[in-house]
Amino acid sequence: MAIFRCNQCGYLREVPNQHIGKKVKCPVCQQVMPIYETLAFVKKLLEKYLSMRTEFRRLQKSLPSAAATEISDEANKNASDMDIFNTTAMTEKQQYQPILNWFKSKNIQLNIDKEAVDTTGFFDEVAVKLGDNYDLLKVVSDKIKRIQKKGYTNVTLNLSDYSQEEAALIKAFCEELYEYAFVAKYFVNRTQNKVHMSLQTAQPIVNFFYGEWLEWFAFMKLLDFCHERQISFAGLRSFHIHFPNKDKNELDTFFLINGVMPIFVECKSGEFRPFIDKYIKLRQRLKMDKRHFFMLVLGLSDEQIQGLTRMFDITFVNEKTFVKQVSALLI
Repeated sequence: MAIFRCNQCGYLREVPNQHIGKKVKCPVCQQVMPIYETLAFVKKLLEKYLSMRTEFRRLQKSLPSAAATEISDEANKNASDMDIFNTTAMTEKQQYQPILNWFKSKNIQLNIDKEAVDTTGFFDEVAVKLGDNYDLLKVVSDKIKRIQKKGYTNVTLNLSDYSQEEAALIKAFCEELYEYAFVAKYFVNRTQNKVHMSLQTAQPIVNFFYGEWLEWFAFMKLLDFCHERQISFAGLRSFHIHFPNKDKNELDTFFLINGVMPIFVECKSGEFRPFIDKYIKLRQRLKMDKRHFFMLVLGLSDEQIQGLTRMFDITFVNEKTFVKQVSALLI
């Protein structure tokens, strides 16, 4: 039997040998992928595994054995025990020490904002709710962002054009915004079927809707991915790196999985095209594999993802696909 495997969503199945070499659409995500001869496919997987194992052993030797064991054990503890939506565990140095070591090996210094990985607030919960339901809830976040830019504070949402189920989800999200104090006032005019909100003007809330929510979303989705699978990890969000020549860059989200696999995620909720060259150069400077270096562009279509990834030396994803892409790297 031959094998069909979709690199986009991870779908896998056996197919008859006469289809080897043909390209077909994935029945799950419609991505066009080739059908592989089983032996050749397994051979490539083994080569990839052996390469990763060699790199892992090399990095293990670069750390004192006691320190490597302590870091690995603590990372496993983080992945299995903590409540990821209400913890300060990610702010502890022992959690992100593997990332410090990874950058130190490249002679790069870090400036870390511990508040950016403290999940005891509500930024993480709201970001995940918004990102998981963005196709619908963007009507809320986009309206808030537009009103904020104009310097106003009152938002009105007309629910008449939505189904009962969609309207219920929009109202539930707005209620959550009020419960967590992202908005100062909230009420529903049932006669007119409208939602009215008064916005907070505190800068952290303004920054959140301007795009910081997507950074929280990416960070929490990767954190949840590692937590559910009990994978050893270290993770940071919104921190600066300093090169020996004093150049510096801000990184949105960075994870080190199993001590050896770096994952870089740059988040763009608006225009992204002017920044492509910047991040291609940064990827080259960090000497990272293209497959591990992501530009997460909100609302990017599958066609754009495929085309842009082929054109440029970084991997493009959207809010729906980037965790699947990370998962595919671990197979």
